[in-house]
Amino acid sequence: MKHILFIGKLLTFIISMCLSTRVYCANGDDDFLHARQAYDKKNALLLSEYAQQLNNQQYLLAPYAQYWLMMLNIKEADNQEVIDFVNQYSDFPFADKLRGELLKKLAKEGNWQAFTSEYPNFKQEDAAVACYAAEANAITGDTTLLASSKGLWLQALEQPSNCESLYDRMQAAKVLTEEDIWARFRLSLAENRPNLAKNIASRSQSFSTNYARLIDKTAANPALVLANNTVSSNTQFGRELNLFALLRLAKTNSQQAINAFKNSESNFLQEEKAYFYGSLAYAAAKRHESQALQWYKLSGNSLNKETLAWYVRAALREKNWPEVLAAINKMDETQSQEGAWRYWKARALLAQNQINQANSLFAKLSTERHFYGWLAQDELDGFISSPPVSHKISNIEVQQIASIPAFTRVDALQRLDLRGEAKAEWAMAIKDFDDAQFLAAAQFASQKGWHDIAISTADKTTQVHDFGLRYPTPYRELMRPAADDQGIDESWVYGITRQESRFMHYAKSTVGASGLMQLMPATAKWIAKRAGVNNYHNGMIKELSTNVMLGTYYLRYTLELMNDQAVMATAAYNAGPSRAKKWMASAPLEGAIYAETIPFNETRSYVQKVMANAHIYAHRLGLKSQTLKQRLGVIPANGSTYIADGERMNIQKTVAPTQDIEMPMSIQPSKVSPSELAR
Repeated sequence: MKHILFIGKLLTFIISMCLSTRVYCANGDDDFLHARQAYDKKNALLLSEYAQQLNNQQYLLAPYAQYWLMMLNIKEADNQEVIDFVNQYSDFPFADKLRGELLKKLAKEGNWQAFTSEYPNFKQEDAAVACYAAEANAITGDTTLLASSKGLWLQALEQPSNCESLYDRMQAAKVLTEEDIWARFRLSLAENRPNLAKNIASRSQSFSTNYARLIDKTAANPALVLANNTVSSNTQFGRELNLFALLRLAKTNSQQAINAFKNSESNFLQEEKAYFYGSLAYAAAKRHESQALQWYKLSGNSLNKETLAWYVRAALREKNWPEVLAAINKMDETQSQEGAWRYWKARALLAQNQINQANSLFAKLSTERHFYGWLAQDELDGFISSPPVSHKISNIEVQQIASIPAFTRVDALQRLDLRGEAKAEWAMAIKDFDDAQFLAAAQFASQKGWHDIAISTADKTTQVHDFGLRYPTPYRELMRPAADDQGIDESWVYGITRQESRFMHYAKSTVGASGLMQLMPATAKWIAKRAGVNNYHNGMIKELSTNVMLGTYYLRYTLELMNDQAVMATAAYNAGPSRAKKWMASAPLEGAIYAETIPFNETRSYVQKVMANAHIYAHRLGLKSQTLKQRLGVIPANGSTYIADGERMNIQKTVAPTQDIEMPMSIQPSKVSPSELAR
């Protein structure tokens, strides 16, 4: 008995030592986590000890510790050792990142032969490495390749400092022209990057020391600069700066901008006038101003991809189908083939009684599994159709996937809560998969409870699909009663939750939203008080049942506030009720057009995805079916009287200001193309 007690005390001591010191633990997890902490603190000496221990243990994730150590010691590392390590672990996602750091080191050392030898193996996009590669070509004598680097120059982004050396070479070789300089100058001002504009302008042959002062003055008070004719329009710099001032006004007040332009229109070249009208039209279209179409017609062919997209949207708001078609026809082949513009082109053709051409577009689009594909199917079928039969994967196929070493590492990284590294491993492992392998991988992830990974992987299939994996129904024991209690559509609740968190209860957004339904703390507190939740505290937002209860309560609240308009309620859940109301039109608006013309990229994509999700979940859950077009409905005219909480209230009244201040999701504008809606 004494021996048993002694052994028990010894085990307790060993476990405590394992957790509090660097003593080896059975599976190495603690050493690995300590190694990560040492890396985060840039403690190379301590990290070296852990890396050695993990290597001696032949721990599954030991190469990560070696990688972290090489990243900390890259300046002193032997180049060949780094190359050998990268080649040995080329199937790890960190390999290419380390190769990129090595390439930068080789370039700084002037070791262009080694750089040129290793560069073809580099797969990532890295501006610094790209600039070094272009410079390497020039140094080795092939200056003709400098022209291919113009794409690096023509970006309104701050570039790594080493790119300046490349641009010096390009300018000396007359590959970088005055026209290129002013083109990037305009781009930088359009993106409101005056400091970058100063640096660009300094490369011009006409550069003057007062340029920086005038740029700052214009950025600070564009209206005053225009009113006082502060900047002469006799030079390219002056005209570009006055255009910048006009565009700053256009972003907030169209009439002020057009009045100022009319006062100085004769100072501008025709191309500059077209650029102004295109920019003004774009800003006005995003504010849903009816004059946008008039200004678009004055913009000629000066429109880029984003301004063309809003040309179409402005025409949609006005139900001007000929103009919708005209705008889409101005797009290049790549943009015009995006799902959004094929759908709206077909609608425009249909509206003009070109039925055969419209149906031809609808037919092809209806086979695609995304928002616009479902809408196209509605146009063709005229009745409610079911999603295609899911393709099922065998257990043997799943076992084959599970045996892939990368997936074993994913399992370990998920266990250690290193989800970023896990997703990087996963993405690299599946990058060359076919549909069957995607589904087998998604099934493996689903079995592990990684709903987010399962969904994103199943979403990648193009020919065969498994809608059970794409649209899983976890937590139904919580979702169904919560939806029933609030009297709202369960498929909509699932559609929201799939988009918010991918059913990962630990999800937390960059702006602080938490849980399955991604509630902001202030919003959750407001809801809890309104719902009568006793003794509520912020920690409760992470509880599954509480999060679902509060989220469905708020969905019901916003739905009532929006007079049972699910599209508007979805927009309100993401961007706040007052914005959802602001985006209405002066006349009734088709729900699909309302969604298409939401000015925030993130919210627009969010609403479309949620409504498409709900459309599929209705089938998955065996609920009442309707077409997606029916689900989207018709949005009433702005100024309509709404009913909420049994009281009559005007649509302009602001309710629940907390949600407008702190939204469940970030509404920072993001670049999401219509083609990405299928993801």
